[in-house]
Amino acid sequence: MDISTFVQQMINGISLGSMYALIAIGYTLVYGVLRLINFAHGDIMMVGAFVAYLAQNAGVPFELAVILAIIAAMVTGILTDKIAYKPLRNAPKISLLITAIGISFFLENLFNVLFGGVPRAFSAPDYLTKIIHYDGIIVPVTVIIIPVVTLILLFIILWILNKTKYGMAIRSLAFDIPTVKLMGINADIIIMLVFAIGSALAAVGGIFYAVSYPSIDPLMGVIVGLKAFAAAVLGGIGSVAGAVIGGFILGFTEIVVVAFMPDLGGYKDAFAFIFLILVLLFKPTGIMGQDLDRSRF
Repeated sequence: MDISTFVQQMINGISLGSMYALIAIGYTLVYGVLRLINFAHGDIMMVGAFVAYLAQNAGVPFELAVILAIIAAMVTGILTDKIAYKPLRNAPKISLLITAIGISFFLENLFNVLFGGVPRAFSAPDYLTKIIHYDGIIVPVTVIIIPVVTLILLFIILWILNKTKYGMAIRSLAFDIPTVKLMGINADIIIMLVFAIGSALAAVGGIFYAVSYPSIDPLMGVIVGLKAFAAAVLGGIGSVAGAVIGGFILGFTEIVVVAFMPDLGGYKDAFAFIFLILVLLFKPTGIMGQDLDRSRF
C-alpha cells in the first residue's frame, strides 16, 4: 500500500469514527445520568435522517431541513423519556432496558409502515458532494467536514457540562437524583435537556451518515446504533471524550480491515466488536474508564 492510499484510508477512518462518536455521546450522557442504555438512540438517528429527507422532498433547503431534523430528533428523544422512561424512574433497571428495546422496535416498525422498507436515495447539496483530488488522494468534502463538526460539537458539549449551571446540574444529577431534587433543582427538566442534547447529536450523525452513504431506510439505525454503543463502552461509558475516542478507534478498525484485508471486508463489523471484546478483557471500564461513583463525563 502506497502512502497516498494509506493517508486516504486514515482520513476515511476519521470521518467514519466521527459519525460513531456523535451518536456515542448521546449514549454516554443518558447512561451517565440515568444508568440507562437507551437502545432507541440509533433509531432517533434514523428519525433525524428521515425528517431531513422528507423536508428536502417538500422543497425545503438543505440547511433548513437539517434544523428541522435536529428539532424532530430532540422532540422524539424528549417524548421517549416523558412517555416511556419517566414512569419507570424507580423501577428495576431491567424494566427500563426492556422498554428501551421496545421503543426501538416501535420506531423501526412505525417508519417501516409509513415509508416502506426499501432504501431511499438521500440527496445533498453540491458543496457536500464535491471531491477533492490532491497528489493521488481522492477525498470527498464530507470526509473533512464531519470530523471538524464533531470536534466543534464535542467542545461545545464539554463547555456546557463544565462551564454552565445546566452542566453543573447534569453532573450533580448523575451522582444522586433524590438529593439534587431536595436542593431545589427540577430533575425532570435537566433529564429532558440531556435527552435533547443527545438526540440532536444523533440527528447530526444520522444526516452525515445519510450524506456519506446516500440512502436511508427504517433499519439504518440498528447496526450504527450498536456500533456507537460499542464505541461508548470502548472509550469508557460515562466519559464524553471517551465516547469520541471510542468512535474514532472503531471507525479506524473498520477502515483498516477493508484496506489491508479486502477479502475479509464482509466481516468488518465482526472485527470491530472483536476489538471491543479484547479491550474490555484487559480494561473493563474502557480506555478512559473512570470510577462513576466519583466522576462523571
